Amino acid sequence: VERDGYASAELRYVEHTGTHLDAPSHFLAGGATADALAAGSLVAPLAVVSIAARAARDDDAVVTVDDLLAWERRHGRIPRGAVVAMHSGWEARLAEPGRFLNADAAGTLHTPGWSAEAARFLVEEREVAGAASDTLSLDRGASVDYEAHRVFLPAGRYGLENVAGLDRVPPSGAVLVVGAPKHAGATGGPARLLALF
Repeated sequence: VERDGYASAELRYVEHTGTHLDAPSHFLAGGATADALAAGSLVAPLAVVSIAARAARDDDAVVTVDDLLAWERRHGRIPRGAVVAMHSGWEARLAEPGRFLNADAAGTLHTPGWSAEAARFLVEEREVAGAASDTLSLDRGASVDYEAHRVFLPAGRYGLENVAGLDRVPPSGAVLVVGAPKHAGATGGPARLLALF
């Protein structure tokens, strides 16, 4: 400011880092890029499915169809066009990066995620707009074939990863506003998420 009268900086980053969005093109050649996502899909009912108790005992826990059906028994049917978020409690590990990544001696990560069956249920039976997780990935850390990504993204849905604050959002009734990246051809990018409730 003292030299030029204003301050400015240059940003350089990997698209898939921090709290970020995965566009369909991240796992589908020719799929929609983040800048092409319909704006209406970025404002959506939010359903938060907690598997925190199970994840506290099992680092490789996954969201199952049974978890989704149990959520619906308590809160009603998952709305069409919703974003469904997995709350595993993993955010509590952020202060200790080693615990957040949770790699074993061979370097395999052990973190919760979505099962392929739950992903298919949400895509085919509930027609959601997207899915979210409070871990590094939609998939459990030990996944070698990214089964949840390969269900959600090629079906035209988006993913949100490293989502914070899910423990402070009600399981149902909130509206999620996704501040998605807009750069041309984006396979994803940093996202600002607002839950309104």
